[in-house]
Amino acid sequence: MDLTVITTYRCNSHCSMCYIWKYPTDPGEEVNAEDLKKLPGGFDNLNITGGEPTLRKDLPDLVETLHPKARILEISSNGLHAERLEPIIKKYPQTKVRFSLEGFDDTNNRIRGEQDGFKKKVAGMMRLKELGGQDLGFGAVIQDDNITEVVDLYKFAQEKDVEFATSTLHNAFQFHKNDNVMYDRMKVAREVEKLITEMLKTNKVKNWFRAYLNLGLIENILGHDRLIPCTAGKDFAFIDPWCDVYACNVRPDLLLGNLRRQSWDEIMNSPKSREIRDKVKACKQNCWMVTTARTAMRNPVVPQLPKAKPFWWVVVNKARATLGMPIPFQKYVDYGVVVKDDDVPKREHFLDNKQVKRRKQTAEETHYSFVGEYFNR
Repeated sequence: MDLTVITTYRCNSHCSMCYIWKYPTDPGEEVNAEDLKKLPGGFDNLNITGGEPTLRKDLPDLVETLHPKARILEISSNGLHAERLEPIIKKYPQTKVRFSLEGFDDTNNRIRGEQDGFKKKVAGMMRLKELGGQDLGFGAVIQDDNITEVVDLYKFAQEKDVEFATSTLHNAFQFHKNDNVMYDRMKVAREVEKLITEMLKTNKVKNWFRAYLNLGLIENILGHDRLIPCTAGKDFAFIDPWCDVYACNVRPDLLLGNLRRQSWDEIMNSPKSREIRDKVKACKQNCWMVTTARTAMRNPVVPQLPKAKPFWWVVVNKARATLGMPIPFQKYVDYGVVVKDDDVPKREHFLDNKQVKRRKQTAEETHYSFVGEYFNR
């Protein structure tokens, strides 16, 4: 099982596709090391994220608590304070670190509302590499505003000898967004084809399966059904800053329990959790986030191996790429069916640091309900 721990909703980026930073949490109420000690061991990928996790002064304590509980410990960061990760990498060089990087220079800075963000992230990543980091990389959210740079960004990561992961726009109660929709679905989908082809040309197995993940992104971008059914609540869960445990971060009705008030066993084996897993099986949300896509691709018996469907897709298309043959995307994707969107609003950007009113969230209030329904299609 994979687990994501959202350590805070405080954030020092001002992203156009995520408004976490508009709704910060109170540091005194956020999930802490004592709460996380209640988690069992045996997680596969355990992701420490936010908001921005480097804003947690006790981040090293959280790492100490969670490191022995997972095969892979990951920290997802905006990369603006890479120096705060240096002690962690020195002690645990195998820790997986991903910095959000949406494009080169002005593109990244505009999308993420960061002053000199690109330069800070790249410099910070190279410093962690110098310190011996073994699993470092960048992650990009594919969207209209950066799609023409994605392939070059991938090649840039290759030149720096770091990983490159992708996701795409989606709506979620965690993000307080319900307008993350592509302006031109077809254009973006066709550009992702180029990234898939480049990934299949490499000699890295991880890139071949990322190519399949990106095929799922094409389906998602066009508004098609998932390549593989979601298994959230069974193979994946996430914990929010108040210790609430959810099956996913899109539907606020999929609340499994609360780690501060219950044991992990009570949460995962309750009648409510079984009911929620049934809801997931019937879910009509069109999501293909790396968290739930990655777990859905895994072999249920040997998690380090893929299921048959992605495995054979990779075998066939890696062979084609090796022989210099084109990937037959029309065989896998029905480009004749594209969801039509009415009056998609342009996403607002916040690079100029305009004053935006923030609303601090507290433990007493009902969370996530004031922004309406979250839906992806």
